[in-house]
This record gives sequence, C-alpha cells and structure tokens, in this order.
Amino acid sequence: MTLAGIPVDFILFALTLLGVALFHHHTLAVALTGLTAITLYKLGFGDFSGVSGLAGLAGLLRHEWVTLANLLGLLLGFALLADHFERSGLPTLLPRFLPDDWKGGLVLLFAVFVLSSFLDNIAAAMIGGTMAAVLYNKRVHIGFLAAIVAASNAGGSGSVVGDTTTTMMWIAGVPALQVVDAYVAALVATLIVGYFAARQQHALQPIMRDNPQGAHFEAPRLAIVVIILLAAIGANLFFNLRDPEVLNHFPVIGLAVWLAILLTAPWRRPTWSLLPGAFRGTVFLLSLVTCAAMMPVQALPPASWQAAFGLGFVSAVFDNIPLTALALRQGGYDWGFLAYAVGFGGSMIWFGSSAGVALSNMYPQAKSVAAWVRGGWHVTVGYVAGFFVLLAILGWHPDAWQRHGAPAAAAPHATTSAIPSSKP
Repeated sequence: MTLAGIPVDFILFALTLLGVALFHHHTLAVALTGLTAITLYKLGFGDFSGVSGLAGLAGLLRHEWVTLANLLGLLLGFALLADHFERSGLPTLLPRFLPDDWKGGLVLLFAVFVLSSFLDNIAAAMIGGTMAAVLYNKRVHIGFLAAIVAASNAGGSGSVVGDTTTTMMWIAGVPALQVVDAYVAALVATLIVGYFAARQQHALQPIMRDNPQGAHFEAPRLAIVVIILLAAIGANLFFNLRDPEVLNHFPVIGLAVWLAILLTAPWRRPTWSLLPGAFRGTVFLLSLVTCAAMMPVQALPPASWQAAFGLGFVSAVFDNIPLTALALRQGGYDWGFLAYAVGFGGSMIWFGSSAGVALSNMYPQAKSVAAWVRGGWHVTVGYVAGFFVLLAILGWHPDAWQRHGAPAAAAPHATTSAIPSSKP
C-alpha cells in the first residue's frame, strides 16, 4: 500500500523519526509507539520480506535476534565499562598530558578516533564522553558531543574490526585494504569537526589546567576495562577467523562482554544501579533498529559515487546494516567510499548511530535533533569535505565482484547497526 507513491511503511517510520526529533524528552515512548504502529500495519496490510502475518513477524525476529541481543549486551555492558573507566581516576589525570587551550579538546577527539579504530565505537564514544565530563567540569557543548560521536564513527570507518558495516564487508569478502581507503576521508572530516568543536567547547568551558585535588589512579578498574574490551575483540576475531557463521547465529560479542563483567565483578564491583537508566536508552535503540529492519527496502540506485554520497545522509536516520547488506548484494561500489559514508554519516543526527544513542544516555541534553544539528553543523561540513577529498585523491574505483553473492546476505546477522563487530 502506498500514499503518493510512497510505501506506508516508510511514512510510518518517517513519522516515528519526526516524533523523536520533536519530542526528544519522550523518545522512548515515541519509538515504542512507532514500532507498535508499524508492526500492526504490516500484520494487517503488509508483509515481512514476502511472508505475511505472524509467520512473517516470527521470521523477521529469527533473522534479527542476534543483532538485537548483541546491541542489548553491548549498550548495557559498556555503560558499566565507562563507569569503571571514570572511577579508575585516569580521566582526572589527563590534564597534565593535554594542552591547556582549545587544542586539548582536539587532542581528545583524535584520541577517541584512534581508540575507535580497534575498539567498539560505543566504548570509544562513552570513554570520550567520560573524559570530557571530567576535563570540562560537566559543561560540555553539544557541538563537542556531536564531535565525539563523529570521531568514534570516523575511527572505525577504515578498519574491518572498527565498525559493524566494515566487518560485514570483510566477512562478505571485501579485502581489508579496500576499506582502509576510508581513512583518507575520515581524517579530513575529523580534523574539520575537531577544530570547530574544540573552539566551541573552549568558548563555553575551558579545559581544566590542573588535576583536581585528591585525584588518584586505581589500576584494577582500568585493568577491568581492558579485560572487557579484549573479551569483545577476542571473541569477534576468534570466530571471524575460525567460523564466521557462529556470529550469525549467536550473540557472541554481547555474551563475551557480560562474561568478562561478571568474572571481574568480585575484583571491583560494577555500579549496577546504572543499568535501569541504560536499559531505557537501549530499548529506544532496539525499537528503531527493529523498525528499520521491517522497511521494504528492495533496491538501491545504481552503484555510483553519487549513490554512496547520498547513503551517508540516509544513514543519519536509517539503519546502516540493511543499507550495507543491499550494497554488498548489488556490488559495483568502491567499498572505501561506502564504508566512510555509512559509518560517518550517522553522526549527523544523535540517533543515527549507536555511539550517539549511548552518549545521549550520559548527556540527555543531546536528545534534541535541532540542538544537535545546530551545534554540530560542522559534522555535515566535515562529511561532505571528507567525501570529496577522498574522491579527488583516490578517485572512484568500483569493484564489480559478487553482484549476486550469498555471503553478503548472511553478514547482517553478525552485529548491529552502528555497533562494530569487534567494535562489537
């Protein structure tokens, strides 16, 4: 069923996203209402990938449950990880290592970029948010929050273990060196975003010049952070190398994170009281991911650099997992361009990536699309500049392999929407 040529499914999803943008103090209620409306519509008048009724819904949930379970485990687990990192005392000792002026914020953003190239982008964003809260006495500009998310997504865009979408490409057979090309654009974008965001932050609240009194370092908590991250990375790499299909059928990454949390709990007790608040943000993201999975996305425009450029803007509001899966089935893309577009593009709106959703749980003021776009205008500028610098330096070199290959169809099960596979 369509209205003005647009499938009703898309209209309902667009209304849900509009509701999130307008009623940012009630995002969970809006997301759950949208999910309910879309589900009821498809049960009564539509279908789920060609299968109607409850059988189609059950098939969709069987298809998506690994992604959703990994998201659940990661978002909740990394809320505890970020708290361990903050309580380790390391963020309070950072002022002695960072420049005192606006350049301290720029260095912090590039630290997030580097962390995200081999860690989870959620963890990198939350670690960056934790450090910013300490360094700026919890007065963090929304433009700087957008920059933290952008840096975390940029850092993972050129690494096959840095983002879900790049891991999907790797599993499907795209050579890792093709994905690395994304770093040309990502570095340019991060430099632009970092400069303006650091200036914004310095004008609002300069960086602390000295360590606060009583600052101390608690090595065991930092060790627990490392153990949790190594568990996630190790599980992902182990199964990617030994049997990638396991990642398609079990939420290995989320389970590995929680196993590490529980095993280290006797050493240093996690702050379990953080979980109810983190759970609300997690349910919100899972609702949007499920809505996106129900959309009747059947085809993309012909593969071209213009299509890849446009997908960056689409990924700001639409789950990048199905977008990447469709592009892999279609073939003919330059995968470095696609990795940058769908990876960095989600930074333009706070709910466009899981890193943004996770950070907004720490900073509720970020849950305003208008404020995010207004304060983080430089993210869009950085995205466009980075894309065209990549186009000018390396050029568009489409890879025609696997136009009808099966591996890409299996990949979406591996992890989540903006959640890396070894970036869990």
